[in-house]
Amino acid sequence: MHLSVACVVPNQTRILRVNTKQQWLQAFTGGFIATLLFHQGVLALFWLADMIPAAPWNMNPVPPFAVPQVISLAFWGGLWGLPVWWLIRRWQGLPYWLSAVLIGAAGPTLVAMLVVFPMKGIEVNATKVVGGLIVNAAWGLGLAIWMRLSLRKAV
Repeated sequence: MHLSVACVVPNQTRILRVNTKQQWLQAFTGGFIATLLFHQGVLALFWLADMIPAAPWNMNPVPPFAVPQVISLAFWGGLWGLPVWWLIRRWQGLPYWLSAVLIGAAGPTLVAMLVVFPMKGIEVNATKVVGGLIVNAAWGLGLAIWMRLSLRKAV
């Protein structure tokens, strides 16, 4: 038995039938890839402009599993893809894109600044908040693009 849900693809007149498991796998994959391309891509621009000290796509191992930092971050990006997709999946047109960017910017940045940074003893300041909002907004856009493309292919 295949469960399916109706998903409206922005700027499309037809409703797509997408397997529920496939939809959520695509959301995770989209968040993972959006981290590698969009989030880290914006960090690369910041780094090239000498705005941040650390290079993007950091391959240094991080605990607890000693995976490269960028892969750990991309995993979390994949997990973030699930609730963000749940929130934006029924919107169309401009609301779809704006919500992806705004929710993508706000959610991960708030958790990073209010939970992750304090746990790691990292100082939170205005520069980090603004930078986080920018890179995470780019991530949200990347997720939205991935979901739009992956749902089109699912027809």
